[in-house]
Amino acid sequence: MTPQRPRPPAPRPAPPRAAPRRGAPATPAAGARRAGPATGPVGGAPADDAATSGTPVPGRTGAQPTGRRSGTTPGARTTPAPRSGGTPAVRTGGTPAVRTGGTPAVRTGGTPAVRTGGTPAVRTGAFPVRPPVVSQGSAARFAERARARRRLAWRQIVLVAGGVVVAAALAWLLLLSPVLALDTEQVRVTGAGTVVAVDQVRAVVDEEEGTPLPRLDTAALRTALLDVPGVRDVAVTRDWPRGLTVALVSREPVAAVPEAADVAASAADPQDPAQDPAQDPAAGPAEDGADAEEPAGPGYALVDQDGVKVGRTDAAPEGLPVVDVPVGEARILAAALGVLEQLPDGLLAEIGQVSAGTQDTVRFVLRDGATVEWGSAQEPALKAAVLQALRAAPETAGAARYDVSAPTMPVVG
Repeated sequence: MTPQRPRPPAPRPAPPRAAPRRGAPATPAAGARRAGPATGPVGGAPADDAATSGTPVPGRTGAQPTGRRSGTTPGARTTPAPRSGGTPAVRTGGTPAVRTGGTPAVRTGGTPAVRTGGTPAVRTGAFPVRPPVVSQGSAARFAERARARRRLAWRQIVLVAGGVVVAAALAWLLLLSPVLALDTEQVRVTGAGTVVAVDQVRAVVDEEEGTPLPRLDTAALRTALLDVPGVRDVAVTRDWPRGLTVALVSREPVAAVPEAADVAASAADPQDPAQDPAQDPAAGPAEDGADAEEPAGPGYALVDQDGVKVGRTDAAPEGLPVVDVPVGEARILAAALGVLEQLPDGLLAEIGQVSAGTQDTVRFVLRDGATVEWGSAQEPALKAAVLQALRAAPETAGAARYDVSAPTMPVVG
């Protein structure tokens, strides 16, 4: 009867393996078997004779077949033969494969890799860092929020109050304080000419003394200055901090008109105090039985280029031409004055008298007695050039009459 072979014990199943994390050192699992020299050749070491030969192991019954492979017992793992041309890999039971030659990579059991050092990683750089909590309790946090709101409210109140105080101070400084008040001693008057009384101009400006310059109404002051006799135009500018500049354009007389003509009376400034006593409404009536004062002899009204009376004289002034026009013809006077305004200064100085029956029949009488028929106010530059050329030519220098009303066909007589 053939003896029965004893059954070898069933091999234990290997525990599940967990993939180790990258870069973490591999640690052997607890309870794992160490691979001894009997497991097979590792790193070129020979395996155990009992595992590689056919010699029976003591303590076991039955015949042990011999051969090149060991572990012919059913159910037992055998050690694989080493691979040629590479590092042998040995697997024993649940022991991970170990590769030798170079840096060994050992896989151990199923124990996962564990990072050493319990300090967590802290990210720095562009990521915001949350500020620490000031208070831990809800009541303390609510109190802090209430205090913060009160501080913000007080800050806003202080800012608003400060702005109001600064605005009020600036308003008082600019509009009410004497820092920028007008000082009449710092008022400058220019362009008075020969007919404007500077005292009258200063009398108008003195009414604004003490007024702060930001409150000074320059438009109203200009209107008041235009009422001064002889003022044609005026410009008022502030001279900070307390001064004023008054630039006048005076009405300079360009001709003298006999007062007997109504033209001078109609062209006179209504606020000019230089009036004939007989026409002065402020003069009272003469007493009964008293001899009335005889009016003075006929005088001359001095008019500017606009025909406005700027003065009066008893005798014809030297250097100004006397304009003789029909009574009440203000348009003819304006035409004669327009001709005088367009004449060159050299020719204007030679004119002694101007007369005109209509707007197109202006006549000059030069100071040497020669008569010039000027005609209308058209082509004044050409007429003046022709007249000067005729008076400069030897053949016509001493003529008594020049007609340049048609400048292209002058007549000398």
